[in-house]
Amino acid sequence: MDHHDHVELLRGGVEPAGPGGDDWADLGSGTGAFTLALADLLGPGGRIMSVDRDAGALRQQSATMAARFPATALRQIVADFTGDLAAGHGVPPLDGIVMANSLHFQADHVRVVRRVATLLRPGGRFLLVEYDADRGNPWVPHPLSFETWRRVARDAGLTEPRLIGRVPSRFLGAIYSAVSERPATDPTPRIDRSAEASSSI
Repeated sequence: MDHHDHVELLRGGVEPAGPGGDDWADLGSGTGAFTLALADLLGPGGRIMSVDRDAGALRQQSATMAARFPATALRQIVADFTGDLAAGHGVPPLDGIVMANSLHFQADHVRVVRRVATLLRPGGRFLLVEYDADRGNPWVPHPLSFETWRRVARDAGLTEPRLIGRVPSRFLGAIYSAVSERPATDPTPRIDRSAEASSSI
């Protein structure tokens, strides 16, 4: 895939930033293929928080962003996105989150999505880009098909996902993109603390 493909996968879920600017996060952003696509769609008013454990990948991403989208405010955080980003890094309520080919590294999809959804403002958007498969391999250990994502999103407290893009992939057949929202009437998505406790034992 190239930059055009990345943009098209996100296009149905991202609108140009408003007059006051919009705050988005790219979780597990790597070298920034989808960070760049997000910057392209948000425009100059966009503010992007890019999170990844690989500091070297973020440095590469920073250089590319500065060259191609210098008007986009980029904040980079070297961290594991499954941790408490709000408490540990002062993350503001977000207008949107992108998770592109990063959720499949987590075995407990519901727990992870429920946690990161707390970063969204009510009505904020959650965009998932994933392989449309339920059986993985050593490089993509825990993919989830769109049908599986529908269940995971609901169980994590998000609205019913809407499919917004799909491209063929030689790796696991296809990659899809889908958008959900944090319900406007639910100010505090529930975090299953018991599941977290049991997973840490």
